[in-house]
Amino acid sequence: MRAFFQRLSWVLLPLEAVLVLCLAGGVRVPGVVLGVAEALVGLLLLAEGLAYLRLRRRGLARRDAVAELVPEPVLRLLGHELRLLASLGRWVARRPHGTAGADGVFPHARDQAALMYGFAFVCVVETVGLSYLLAPWPLVHGIVLVLDVYTVLFVLGLHAASATRPHVLAEDVLRLRQAAHVDLRIPLGRIASVRRETLFSHERADGELNLAVGAQTSVTVELTGPVDAPRLFGAPRPVRVVRVHADDPQALYRAVREALTRARTAPSPAPGPPPRA
Repeated sequence: MRAFFQRLSWVLLPLEAVLVLCLAGGVRVPGVVLGVAEALVGLLLLAEGLAYLRLRRRGLARRDAVAELVPEPVLRLLGHELRLLASLGRWVARRPHGTAGADGVFPHARDQAALMYGFAFVCVVETVGLSYLLAPWPLVHGIVLVLDVYTVLFVLGLHAASATRPHVLAEDVLRLRQAAHVDLRIPLGRIASVRRETLFSHERADGELNLAVGAQTSVTVELTGPVDAPRLFGAPRPVRVVRVHADDPQALYRAVREALTRARTAPSPAPGPPPRA
């Protein structure tokens, strides 16, 4: 069932997008073609709704039922977009994500703020300009306006996600994040070393993850073994070296090093009573 609906989605949804682009470009599409396309998409949505209800009756959780019907890359992309929009709300409310009970919280968005605000301003200027130029074509104007407004929200969402998702040290786990697409949890036992190291150029290499902010990283974490840092669409990415930036890199370096020292010098648990003969 999952394979059938996924194949059908990969065929119908691109065709629907092509029709929308044709209409936006002024191409005359026969009414029969539009009717058939809309009917097929409607039937697909109805069939997936019925299949979802059937899976729920079998006892599957909501998340598992949706995963059976929707391709994983689509789910991950939608999840990313929803996290960006949620981050805008958290940013306005000043409610950081995942910091409750943390031993250390290390923000990392300060050095990119000017760039992101400038980019958002350019997008706003472009939105106003295109809105004026495309006014004689209402359909194209409406589509482009929606896309431009979403682009502004996307840029602000990226910065909001960085501002509300700091690096966190809690419960013997170092959690390193970047915007809404990277959330890497590293147990302290997997960290071989940490060093204070400022770099402004990063060459791509297998097994290395560079979470640069403002084109720089300031703390390097080396691991005893690979840890998976999945890509945006879920592809595995084992890494042994992670470079990150923080607004106060010295504080991040010191906190991780002290946590490592405590973990390695902690007394071993007392042995239990000897077994009875």
